[in-house]
Amino acid sequence: KKPVKRKTALITLSLSYNLTNLTLYLLKMRVNCLHVAIALIALLVRRSVGFSSTTRGDTFRSSYIEISATAANDDRASYIDNDATISEDNPLRVIIAGGGIGSLVVANSLCINPKMSIQVLEKTDQSKRLAGPIQLGSNALAVIQEMDSSIFKNITSSITSIGDKVNGIKSGITDDWYSQFDLASPCGDIPYSGVMERQTLQQIYFDALPQGVVEYGDAVVSYEINSDGYGVRAITESGRIVHGDCLIGADGIWSSIRSTMRDEPVRGEGSGCTYSGYTVFDGELAYDSIDNGEVGYKVYIGPKQYFVACDIGNGKYHWYAFMAKPEGSSIEEDKPNGTSVYLQNIFEGWAHDIIDIIQSTVEKDIGQRDLYDQAPSKKWTDGNVALLGDSVHTMMPSLCQGGCQAIEDAHVLVEELNSVSSRDEIEIKLRTYARRRVVRSAVVQGLSRFASDIIIRGFDTPAKIRKIEDGTIKFENCNYAGVVTKLLQPILPLFFGIQFTFLFSGWRNNSALDLNSALRLLLVGGAILLICSGIVEESALFAGLGFEGLLGLDLDINIGSVFKTSNDVFDISDIVDAFVHKLVPNES
Repeated sequence: KKPVKRKTALITLSLSYNLTNLTLYLLKMRVNCLHVAIALIALLVRRSVGFSSTTRGDTFRSSYIEISATAANDDRASYIDNDATISEDNPLRVIIAGGGIGSLVVANSLCINPKMSIQVLEKTDQSKRLAGPIQLGSNALAVIQEMDSSIFKNITSSITSIGDKVNGIKSGITDDWYSQFDLASPCGDIPYSGVMERQTLQQIYFDALPQGVVEYGDAVVSYEINSDGYGVRAITESGRIVHGDCLIGADGIWSSIRSTMRDEPVRGEGSGCTYSGYTVFDGELAYDSIDNGEVGYKVYIGPKQYFVACDIGNGKYHWYAFMAKPEGSSIEEDKPNGTSVYLQNIFEGWAHDIIDIIQSTVEKDIGQRDLYDQAPSKKWTDGNVALLGDSVHTMMPSLCQGGCQAIEDAHVLVEELNSVSSRDEIEIKLRTYARRRVVRSAVVQGLSRFASDIIIRGFDTPAKIRKIEDGTIKFENCNYAGVVTKLLQPILPLFFGIQFTFLFSGWRNNSALDLNSALRLLLVGGAILLICSGIVEESALFAGLGFEGLLGLDLDINIGSVFKTSNDVFDISDIVDAFVHKLVPNES
């Protein structure tokens, strides 16, 4: 009540507040535990808010999957009045844009249901399907096993297990093991992770589908929802129009369905997909490794780049070299002596195994591609249209979860569509699918980007102190990054255990997020951020964890702009104001 005491209290509060900001600044910790706490609060808010939806009337105007020759002869007269009820005589017409693994999983499962009629439209010719290996994590294999036991049996006869082998990180320079990660213990009673040829996996699913379900060589380029909200018209490159009850956009990172849904370009500026800052070289070869059959997955770390070698079975290895390069370097950067020699020079001084693998790979079998990803988004559906796989959650390849998350999408989508009894329910079921998948997939996106940023920007050859023959002490790589890499060594096994438990245990997607696993991830991940804060660009790490996308998922808060308002100190009041404005818009 006394002015003096009130003034003293205000001064004390002000000093405490500024001291806190000063401490954060000195520690270079603009991305810190506070952000973690805010992210967790946002997730809790998101779970409590959920999604709203509307239902439609009892009557329904729909279509059989009809194909018109041109857009000109497509009109409402081509539609057949139908009862809203779905039956064998009046099946649900599902159009799937894209013929990747996610769409094939959906098509295979829905075709079993006699009340479904499925049409898959793929851009490329059947003979030009993507080649190369795909890693199926335990979460993806658990989904496949539950959805179709015969498909699972065919896959296990072709897959090379890596979950029961030694896997981990090695020093790229010294070839010593830095940290091993256990892929077996987090599995519980689900299958071990494995690797197989992508074309083999696609062929297994393709052979299980009824003839004519998949049509190659004519991509969906846009869609229209009928003016009364019922039925979808998918428009293809050739000008044909395919009529259906719902449309699934599984057409990859440069998705035409996403472009139409969000009214943005398919690619380039404004498309939502941006260059990650990283390019990757990869190759496949027959290689007689000294640890063949014992080691599944090796990640060699070093300054500003890393190299991965994976046993894919039958004496073959797949490798990739991951490094920070400007966009378009595959075209603009000269390699007069070929890509193999170029990579040998880049990895000069690294472990002999790396140089040997690159030298042994045929030049024409070495590829390069720039890596793109996108921030998590809440826009997964538009009426009776939904996105799936890379079209909605493109992610970095660091955790090999791109295909796995598409398979999880497929599992949830099939569950929701199989529960539809009336066409009036399609929109709400697609929204439920999105609600079940949006947060978990966003976290996996963030973890994948986090892994890339940490390894490229944070890791170096670990610092080492050793005694040489003459008794003197030798300090090796005792620079800041080397010391930080050494400090992380005892933490990483704990983080890997939590990370793979999170990835492998949540495949059913029965809840938006396993908060127990997420909290442990955030706490241990926060410790890694703390250690790396002096050498890794904070904004990259923040984006890498995917928190920015998660925080804005349902509240549309531009968190990124809040954190960029000051070069020195961020102001928590800006964040609080943003949350209050969105949660209590009328300031009631």
